[in-house]
Amino acid sequence: MMKKKTKIAPGTTDTLIGEGSTFEGKIRSRASVRLEGEITGDLECEGDVIIGEEGIARSNVTARNVVLAGKVHGNITARGKLTIKSSGHLSGNLSAAELAIESGGFFKGISKMEDKNGSSELAKEPSEQEKPAASSGALSPASGSRNSYGSSSAGSSNQLRNDNSSALFKEW
Repeated sequence: MMKKKTKIAPGTTDTLIGEGSTFEGKIRSRASVRLEGEITGDLECEGDVIIGEEGIARSNVTARNVVLAGKVHGNITARGKLTIKSSGHLSGNLSAAELAIESGGFFKGISKMEDKNGSSELAKEPSEQEKPAASSGALSPASGSRNSYGSSSAGSSNQLRNDNSSALFKEW
């Protein structure tokens, strides 16, 4: 007897790795995955990935949207939105169309923002006509005013404190 193939909706959670469970290997899912236990190995998902407060992933995670309340040691690629909750901890690089880090959430790595189609718009060097006039006390990217490397924690005070910076950095 043949089973009729049903279409799996990416919005439904069909895989749960429960608290106290460990998994080693690669997971591919056409629906969503919820992780409350531990995984070592890559996680690829057409739907969403939710990593609960007790969840630990030692892997690269690729999904439509990712909600991180636990820990990920690896890279995250979200075609949509990545949300790092206040208890969330990401040690690795991220690529997402949208990023939200709640106060207390932790991120250490390099971030890359992409549109929903997966292409990133590279920053181009301004032409001579687009360059602002020189001004005393102005910050430049070379002086560390804009740095996508290193760590970030929501609630930290990384603010530009220069009266002329708003005109110079209006695109940021």
